[in-house]
Amino acid sequence: MRKKISLIGAGNIGGTMAHMLAMKGISDVVLFDIIEGVPQGKALDISQCATAEGVDASVVGTNSYSDIKNSDVIIVTAGIARKPGMSRDDLISVNTKVIKSVAENIKKHSPNAFVIVITNPLDAMVYVMQKVSGIKPSMVVGMAGVLDTSRYNFFVSQATGVSVREIKSLVLGGHGDTMVPLNNHTTVGGVPLVSLLSKKEIDEITDRTRNGGAEIVGLLKTGSAFYAPAASAIEMAESYMFDKKRLLPCAAYLNGEYGQKNIYVGVPVIIGRKGVEKIVELELTKEEKSSFQNSVSAVKDLIKTIAI
Repeated sequence: MRKKISLIGAGNIGGTMAHMLAMKGISDVVLFDIIEGVPQGKALDISQCATAEGVDASVVGTNSYSDIKNSDVIIVTAGIARKPGMSRDDLISVNTKVIKSVAENIKKHSPNAFVIVITNPLDAMVYVMQKVSGIKPSMVVGMAGVLDTSRYNFFVSQATGVSVREIKSLVLGGHGDTMVPLNNHTTVGGVPLVSLLSKKEIDEITDRTRNGGAEIVGLLKTGSAFYAPAASAIEMAESYMFDKKRLLPCAAYLNGEYGQKNIYVGVPVIIGRKGVEKIVELELTKEEKSSFQNSVSAVKDLIKTIAI
């Protein structure tokens, strides 16, 4: 029996995910949006694209939450995207209301799904999703670290001239300006990054990673990134659906790990058929611990502004 993935939000990220999933042929896809015609039109276009590629795909566009019933995975992108001059945190008021509504409908129609949140400000929105839906924390995660790590790896690849396949790294903390690329844990073909690049070069990569989303927003001028976020969320979904037990950096619920409780923040986790099956606690340097704590504090301050 084929798996079912429901995508909440048929904007750039949702539409891109629907297309990627259809081309992979690994699941039935439901594309939901409140705007009439948009999900239906994109679903029809994607289905015809799959036909041209010789792929038997099932992509349904809908304005009814009832169509997400019995989903295996739900990926949430609903909400407004950043525009030039906006930070992720500027979106908090509008997107909190959106996520609360989405969470209530997931609770009603598909409470057993593995839920991945992409909506910004990410760490706060995944917190709202879990609290309002009541779904156990191990089944609700935020897509941030996979994307941030991909950006970091790309910049390292450019700086070293080595294939991205050879680069192993992790980016922790909140999905924002305080995120923490673990430079001391990064290797290129097994060689420590600190042995290949100068501190100045590494600091430049760190800063560009932290501002990776803003850089794309500034270039696009009318929206934010969508190709890489879509691919990152699908990577997480596949690890759950096929019990791959991938170790991925995600915004996960901490209950004592890293000295934190009742908060979602980016940490390395193992995702399998039970959702977040393990949170991996790394040995951090003094500087990394301080940066991580600073990132956690920024997330906590943001959550305090939310009324659930």
